[in-house]
Amino acid sequence: MGKQVFTGRYTTENDNDIVVFIIGMRINKWLAIHKWFPVFTAMPPMIKELYTYQDELGFLSMESFFGLKTTVMIQYWRSMEDLLAYAREEKHLTAWRDFNRKVGNNKAVGIYHESYQIKKKNYESVYGNMPLYGLAKALPQIPITNDSNGARKRLKDVTKRSK
Repeated sequence: MGKQVFTGRYTTENDNDIVVFIIGMRINKWLAIHKWFPVFTAMPPMIKELYTYQDELGFLSMESFFGLKTTVMIQYWRSMEDLLAYAREEKHLTAWRDFNRKVGNNKAVGIYHESYQIKKKNYESVYGNMPLYGLAKALPQIPITNDSNGARKRLKDVTKRSK
């Protein structure tokens, strides 16, 4: 995937409901690599599956961040139903069962997720001199004009276009 930088300021359409899903893990005990490494390596096959079957699964896009102890992945989904359906897919269920069997309540590694269902016209974004990133990878990116320069104006402008 190229990282073409789009000069100028852009926003995204906001005429569809979306789901923002935040998921990650935290290494609580570095020396317990046998506990946290399998959790860490369980994610790449699922990410590959999400991008391979993106349209069928309702997965839109994602961003990943790696800190010293904590990883976080921000995913964008078409709907809560799609996200919940993926949670019942084989790769995810296998990873979840393995985590519970191998780690369970051992405090060497932690996992977390948060899900946010956002209704159309209730979100906005701005990107200045950026490659496609975040929602701009998931939704159509459009230039910001004088009429849409500012969050309130973008919400109002996008709302007007959606009617």
